Amino acid sequence: MPEINALKEILAYPKRIVITTHHKPDGDAMGSSLGLYNYLIQKGHHVKVITPSDYPIFLQWLPNNPEVLVYPHEVELCAKHIAEAELIFCLDFNALSRIYDMATPVEQSSALKVMIDHHLEPQDFDDYRYWSINACSTAQLVYEFICKVMEEEDLINKDVATCLYTGIMTDSGSFRFPTTTPAVHIIVADLISRGAENWKIHQLVYDNFSESRLRFLGHCLLNKLEVLPEYNAALIHVSAEELKEFAITTGDSEGLVNYALTINGIRLAALIIERPDVVKLSLRSTGDFPANEICKKYFKGGGHRNAAGGQSDLSLEATVTKFKEILVEYKSLLIQ
Repeated sequence: MPEINALKEILAYPKRIVITTHHKPDGDAMGSSLGLYNYLIQKGHHVKVITPSDYPIFLQWLPNNPEVLVYPHEVELCAKHIAEAELIFCLDFNALSRIYDMATPVEQSSALKVMIDHHLEPQDFDDYRYWSINACSTAQLVYEFICKVMEEEDLINKDVATCLYTGIMTDSGSFRFPTTTPAVHIIVADLISRGAENWKIHQLVYDNFSESRLRFLGHCLLNKLEVLPEYNAALIHVSAEELKEFAITTGDSEGLVNYALTINGIRLAALIIERPDVVKLSLRSTGDFPANEICKKYFKGGGHRNAAGGQSDLSLEATVTKFKEILVEYKSLLIQ
């Protein structure tokens, strides 16, 4: 693979660029994408951010969010931009399957593909790669890409800083995960000095929910939380009917799994949700317990050691049963 530094020359002149990220984008996905967008437009590039699905309302305040195209809503227009692109930046994902229906047009595009990501085991669909599993977020890597590869830290204006701060904050668990190194705090300090209003960003992301979402949270904690002390594990499972009852929209279940992990002694938490066509799982763990191994081995997924996701073709009830049966295999690790 060519050296990433070659992009400095490639991006020296205006290009047609598409930036995309994974299905159901989270704070890091949108923060890194719009952070890169706000950087590239200052250099005169023609840039389009295209997401493979909708994303939470609490992220739609990000600078230049109105410029984002949602692929399922404007398929022909998005496909046109992808086909005409000279570069496609693939942020916060490392396999084309993560962009669902966009995978084929992106793969078939003659554009140079640039992966910026921090997930394990990247697939070889890209031409250039800026990748590290030690980064707390893709937004951190975008910051490093601008400063170290492009050597244009002066172009990190308030809009860029705001987006990248959002990505780092959300994917580091508000700076509490082990990947929050001294270097991350230095980056965050720089972003604040460049205009990121840390208090305001936190408020817009975490204090911006609907009443129905709050009532849904209460319902899940009171009625759907199941603690398995013999495994130091806990799970929350939600049916499609319950999602409809509380009018749950994209992003309303964000962070729900973390509540189960706050229980004293719990090392593994799972959120299992029945979606229209598949049952989704989100796993979180503490210490060195490999949540990603369970997702990869049993649920067609993967992710980070302490934060992973997967899916199941079984019913909600059967998936919950399967998850509990799997815990037997990992009991020795969970009760350490």
